[in-house]
Amino acid sequence: MDRRLFPRTLALVALVTAAATAGAPTATAESPAPAATRLDATIDAILADSRLAGAQASVVVKNAATGETVYHRNGERRLVPASNTKLLTSAAALELLGPDHRFRTGVHAGGPRRAGILTGNLYLRGGGDPTMLAADYDALAARVAASGVRVVTGNLVADDTRYDDTRLGPDWTWDDEPYYYAAQVSALTVAPDTDYDAGTVIVSAAPGATAGARPVISTSPATRYLRFDNRATTVAQGDTTISFERAHGGNTVVVTGQIAVGEAPESDWVTVWEPTGYAADVFRSALRRHGVRVLGRTVLGTPTPAGATEVARHDSMTLAELMVPFLKLSNNGHAEVLTKEIGRMLAGSGTWSAGIAAINGYVSGAGMDPATFRQRDGSGLSRRNLVPATEFVDLLTAVRSEPWFPAWYAALPIAGEAERFVGGTLRSRMRGTPAAGNVHAKTGSLTGVSGLSGYVTDADGRVLAFSILLNNYLASSVKALEDQIAVALASYTEKDGAAARVAPRTLPNPPGPEDRECSWVKPIAC
Repeated sequence: MDRRLFPRTLALVALVTAAATAGAPTATAESPAPAATRLDATIDAILADSRLAGAQASVVVKNAATGETVYHRNGERRLVPASNTKLLTSAAALELLGPDHRFRTGVHAGGPRRAGILTGNLYLRGGGDPTMLAADYDALAARVAASGVRVVTGNLVADDTRYDDTRLGPDWTWDDEPYYYAAQVSALTVAPDTDYDAGTVIVSAAPGATAGARPVISTSPATRYLRFDNRATTVAQGDTTISFERAHGGNTVVVTGQIAVGEAPESDWVTVWEPTGYAADVFRSALRRHGVRVLGRTVLGTPTPAGATEVARHDSMTLAELMVPFLKLSNNGHAEVLTKEIGRMLAGSGTWSAGIAAINGYVSGAGMDPATFRQRDGSGLSRRNLVPATEFVDLLTAVRSEPWFPAWYAALPIAGEAERFVGGTLRSRMRGTPAAGNVHAKTGSLTGVSGLSGYVTDADGRVLAFSILLNNYLASSVKALEDQIAVALASYTEKDGAAARVAPRTLPNPPGPEDRECSWVKPIAC
């Protein structure tokens, strides 16, 4: 919050407190106002901030052990939850797939092998693993070579049929498509690094040797799947303005802007069109490096025959382990893969509709009322998702009894913890406050949408489940208001005396643009 607004906020606290306690016994030093009344006044004052003028705000807080309501403001109002949607997807995945669930990627021989020759096709069978790295495909290729195969007379077949061929969420906006938080979903894909943003390539532009030269373009992992229209320029001096844009429907990346001689390379994450082909390209290159020649073409989307022989396989980390990069970094791709995997495992259909039906079935039995919310994807990127804050709180309260809860709770971002895979999207928020190291919560951001839902332990040691949903605001950021509420909850006590007094604190806005999760904007160390 701007420090110039702090006196105004304190004045609002006084006004709201007066209204909240009207008709009640007068508070004195010997008989202070009830703690709950003071907390209500504090949160009401925070929500009266001018940044929420004309906006919609919904806040619900409950004692997670007893279910007792601690604070309620528009709790039944359906609002766009953004990435808070991942709470539903992740909880359902742990329950329906199990914490030990793994994704399997296999290589199968579709014919006889003799004297180093495979007479037939070689099948790369995708199991949905969103953590497959180029190194994993290299290891698979090494095992194929170690099995004695040197020549494949047929095709390299990339089998992505575990899921359907709908690559993008039906409600996602077209202008998100080039960005890695909206990558296409396939059962066979590649992640460029251990953030596991599957279906993306890290593209780098290094300055040329002299002014006037084109920048030097490279990719990680190395791949021929992308083509580059390099219109950028190396300059003698000046700011770096390099931009990478992939057009709809293909894999040509247009590079524009400038970079000065001697400057560090400029990099960004770019989505690919058709991740299955990307995975096949990376694997085929790995086979070549290990001395395995494929004489035929690369064919996409054909199922592996039932009689094909497994030559090599890679099993992913467990689902419980995947929860850490998924929830800490708010990875959209993980949410969508898990949605389709749930559909495949429970209904035999790797589709969004089957997965969402199963997710809704689980959360409806875990405290949520199916008549009150709508879920359209796994990640929250769709603006047609609508969930009331009270339903999030009911789910947060119910899942504490699940055997997988400790792993899920630990995987939520933790306020003020600087380590990226501990603090996650909350690592720069609420530092130096009672909420730091205390609040475990899922963040959410879209333009005009912000949310924070999770757990906080108050000053009396009670675990509170809370959900804050803010929609339709015009301010650049309202996350500082969420943080003020979380700090007020962490400071809340029902004991008498000065320690029971709760007042909003001036907190800075977290770094990074408001319309995307902090972790979605890679160059920003938020």
